[in-house]
Amino acid sequence: MNEVVIPQSHCLAGVARCDITPPVGIYHRMWGAALHDKSTGVHRPLTATVLYLQSHEQPTQPPYIVISLDHCLFWAREMDDLLDAVSQRASVERSSLIVYFSHTHASGLMGLERKHLPGGDLIEPYLAELANRVTRLVIETRDGLKPASIVYGHGKCDLAKNRDFLDLEKGKYVCGFNPGGMTDDTVLIGRVADEQGRLIATVVNYACHPTTLAWENTLISPDYLGAMREVVEGATNVPCLFLQGASGDLGPQESYVGDVEIADRNGRQLGHAALATLETLPKAGYRFTYTGPVLSGATLGTWKYTAESAEQQAPKSLWAFQCDTVSLKYRNDLPSREGLEQDDVRYRDEEKQALEAGDAEQARKSRAMIERTTRSLLRIAPLPPGDAYPYPVIAWRIGDAVWLALDGEHYNVLQRELRSRFPGVPLMIGTIANGSKVWYLPPASSYGLGLYQEEASILAKGCLEAVLEAATSTIQKLLAK
Repeated sequence: MNEVVIPQSHCLAGVARCDITPPVGIYHRMWGAALHDKSTGVHRPLTATVLYLQSHEQPTQPPYIVISLDHCLFWAREMDDLLDAVSQRASVERSSLIVYFSHTHASGLMGLERKHLPGGDLIEPYLAELANRVTRLVIETRDGLKPASIVYGHGKCDLAKNRDFLDLEKGKYVCGFNPGGMTDDTVLIGRVADEQGRLIATVVNYACHPTTLAWENTLISPDYLGAMREVVEGATNVPCLFLQGASGDLGPQESYVGDVEIADRNGRQLGHAALATLETLPKAGYRFTYTGPVLSGATLGTWKYTAESAEQQAPKSLWAFQCDTVSLKYRNDLPSREGLEQDDVRYRDEEKQALEAGDAEQARKSRAMIERTTRSLLRIAPLPPGDAYPYPVIAWRIGDAVWLALDGEHYNVLQRELRSRFPGVPLMIGTIANGSKVWYLPPASSYGLGLYQEEASILAKGCLEAVLEAATSTIQKLLAK
């Protein structure tokens, strides 16, 4: 092999960013173990970043509108409301809008079912204004489209660690740092630049739960993503857009703390890894070529970047969209709405009694169970009838790369396996895309172990593997076009 081809995409691109930090005092309690309800301040601002991509040569093809939001996720109702509002007000097809949640667990939980709780009265007006701001970003990016190239590169960062830990003393699995567990250090970078080589944006695709900050934290925060962006944007002076990868079983080693400096430290680690990868990327339209031997003290083999021909660059402008559906079986032990509502009443009575007795620890446990019950009710409410969920696998081929949009929180084996099946193809694997209607997708081998991720899933054993095969088929179709 006497040349190295650098994966690239040629298209039209526009980017815009705005602040979406909720007001201090809004409902904030994300964690069942938390004792506070309302946020008390801001660690770092939350942001919305839109990257609008469109085919340069096939203007009739649907655009790909990437919306990166600093929130954990939205439930079905709030998600539909946002997508409908942006689609209508910006006059774009809803199918082109993909919201990728950074998944920070310190942003506050923006569910309308919580509007009766302390600070909950601020949720509805906040969501209304969020829709307005995202709409303006979409319009701004569409109006500012220009010819651009995306150059891709793979780096490494060991921030993410496995979080399925077996507590031998208790004899059960907990969701926390597992020193011996499988992990994934892949950082996929996209550098977006105009025809003059001026940077427009950077994209960081990495799999790691933003759970540095937990129940002791009362500040609105993007978790580690804030410091990551600060590092990258400080060096590039353009927006850095984050796509959360398949991180169902991955999180930072230092997690579940109240110290925001630890979140910043985690973010700087990823930020510097992203910058290191950016430094390795050449200008668009070049490949690394062997240019022959040079006689010196030794016979030296020389390489240099050489411009690609028009024929070599042609595939980098390819644009194709594919959406396939795979039927995923529901668990046969999904709880009933009636049973969950009864549990909710019981836990609320227990919490009230604990508070009256001054038993803070029991009150904490009761609140955690109330939170679990609330989420279970939200999980089953929007499910289509029948015994299976029609799961969409959504993907765009943009030149040499494939961008995947996947609902839910997948175990990382999905990401590792897909990349091993398609070596040399940059796979931008974005999860929690337009929310998480199916919640967790653990592998079949983890069912029956008592993991939280199995408990939180609505899907039967084997569904992750079904998504893997469906995604493989989708990617193959795109690469064949």
